[in-house]
Amino acid sequence: MSAPVFLRIYLLAGLVFHKAVWEVMKRRAKASSSDPAPAPKAKALSALKVAILIAILVQTLVPDILPIVSEPEYLRVAGLILYTFGLVIAVAARIQLGMNWSDIEKSFVADDHSLVARGLYRFVRHPIYTGDTLLLAGLELALNSWGVAAVIPLMFYVRMQAVKEERRLLASLPGYEQYYRHTSRFIPFAALLGK
Repeated sequence: MSAPVFLRIYLLAGLVFHKAVWEVMKRRAKASSSDPAPAPKAKALSALKVAILIAILVQTLVPDILPIVSEPEYLRVAGLILYTFGLVIAVAARIQLGMNWSDIEKSFVADDHSLVARGLYRFVRHPIYTGDTLLLAGLELALNSWGVAAVIPLMFYVRMQAVKEERRLLASLPGYEQYYRHTSRFIPFAALLGK
């Protein structure tokens, strides 16, 4: 059974909204600062991101291919909840981060970046990564797609990138070390669970 049209429209609208927020915020940031020139690796990762986005957009428009289950109603509901939750987290975090953001593939700390420890950043150091991961997993589940399995290697990449970013921030951003010690990487209060 293929995903209902209203579900596909909702998923597409969320992706477009997400991308629009990023583009508007990115343009504002470029107007006020100068990013370092992207390295060839960053350009390749940027192209890969665009290809994945196009594939996801196409996926929302075509009938289910190799569905996970034959009766996907509960899977679609769970996916829709995850997708919506992830979208809200990612967009709110991006707005809260403001000008202190850089693309995952460029990942740099500019001279004018400052510590953001309010909003979602009070609880986790990387709420955008958390939100985007939930969004993608939810989208794939809502579409009853085995593409959800691709989220697992993505999680490993995102974790690796977050660790690299944290090293840079620890070395160059005033106040980040104390913030780092009192917040969790992706899941709120995970540091408390480990103690």
